[in-house]
Amino acid sequence: MPGDLKDGRIVIVGASLAGLRAAEALRKEGFTGSLTVVGDEPHPPYDRPPLSKQVLLGQATADSTGLPMRQDPDADWRLGVRATGVDPLAKQVLLEDGESLPYDRLLIATGTRARPWPNPEEAALDGVFTLRTREDAGGLARRLAAGPERVLVIGGGFTGSEIASACRERGLEVTVAERGPAPLVGALGGTLSQLAAVMQRNHGVDLRTGVTVTALRGNGGFTGAELSDGSRVDADVCVVALGAVRNVEWLAESGLAAGPRGIACDAGCRAFNMYGIVTDDVFVAGDVSRFPHPLFGYQMLSLEHWGNAVEQAEVAAHNMVSPGPLRRPHLAVPTFWSTQFGLNIKSVGVPTYSDHVVIAQGSLEARRLAMVYGYQGRVTAAVTVDMAKSLDYYKHLIETAAPFPPPPGAADRAIAADVTIPSDVPDPSGLSHGPTVALTGYLPDRRLTLVQPTG
Repeated sequence: MPGDLKDGRIVIVGASLAGLRAAEALRKEGFTGSLTVVGDEPHPPYDRPPLSKQVLLGQATADSTGLPMRQDPDADWRLGVRATGVDPLAKQVLLEDGESLPYDRLLIATGTRARPWPNPEEAALDGVFTLRTREDAGGLARRLAAGPERVLVIGGGFTGSEIASACRERGLEVTVAERGPAPLVGALGGTLSQLAAVMQRNHGVDLRTGVTVTALRGNGGFTGAELSDGSRVDADVCVVALGAVRNVEWLAESGLAAGPRGIACDAGCRAFNMYGIVTDDVFVAGDVSRFPHPLFGYQMLSLEHWGNAVEQAEVAAHNMVSPGPLRRPHLAVPTFWSTQFGLNIKSVGVPTYSDHVVIAQGSLEARRLAMVYGYQGRVTAAVTVDMAKSLDYYKHLIETAAPFPPPPGAADRAIAADVTIPSDVPDPSGLSHGPTVALTGYLPDRRLTLVQPTG
């Protein structure tokens, strides 16, 4: 590593939101060396949230979702080429075209991909989609615009629910199949998921819970699916919304602590190696990272959040060009939002890090409320439904470790916050959809055999 941290060679793997914002932040921080950004997609970085919202509704095209550059990062963009490995001793990133990129510091921002349907032959049927890329969204939007008889959505998480909402807004018949007891239960717990289920059914969704899809059927083209309860859904479009897979396979021989839950790093975004030793030249940001957060018991968090990708990328960039005493931690409180079935859902904190909840404002019946989550007597999260103006108040409670139930203070309080109920957060293994916030603990993703040095 050069003595001047503002100089040298930095490689960013992942032409993603996190990758772009890190590249911009590096230049803003005064980095003057060479900067290379590698991305396996042929497009410059683009915005993914509109893909399940405006694009599916026909309000925008998939190729119009490019991210604006806040400043030109003066980078060498290597797009449409996949990174296949990292040689930490030679300090090189290996590319699938045979080229090697030397680096002094490396930022990994490879994000996630959609979890595919497990049967490749069934997944290849015409009419079976996942939703993650521009191509995915463009193809699905064209199919929805053609007016299918029925759409089957497998998985009732945020992505699956937003797809179902778009289908109903287009006037399409849609069935949602979810293995858990309700949609969104893995992210929001049992009480709010009941509201989600009511809203879906009130909007005409054929919601099937407590079931799994056992097979997709068709001869070349998708025609329907068989469910674990013995029923069959006839449909001509299927969207597989089973959560995300973190893009870490290319790091299998890198010696980094990379596994199915992401790449472990410290609060300063420095990656750990597989033995738990922090590196000083490899950093991680965005959906592919898992990092400790002191507000949530130092649990390792994996977040699939737009805001987290931006904030973590800026912290990583700062720390890549700053000496130890000037480095700063990534301690932002996670935030998330979704629009579906006429509702605006916003979240702050980690709802799954909870044991009890209370409806602090509004009510389920009014479908306008603020629900506060607590763990062992302190506030850890809040979710608002069509009451977003209260979110900053609850964010402050989280940041200050305020007692739970929360004290009076937010506007429009309808009831006293003293009737708490269990948060009823299920085991993620029992759900079809993956959580957008995952508490991954501090356990390795592989079993290691320790070899003691001899001699």
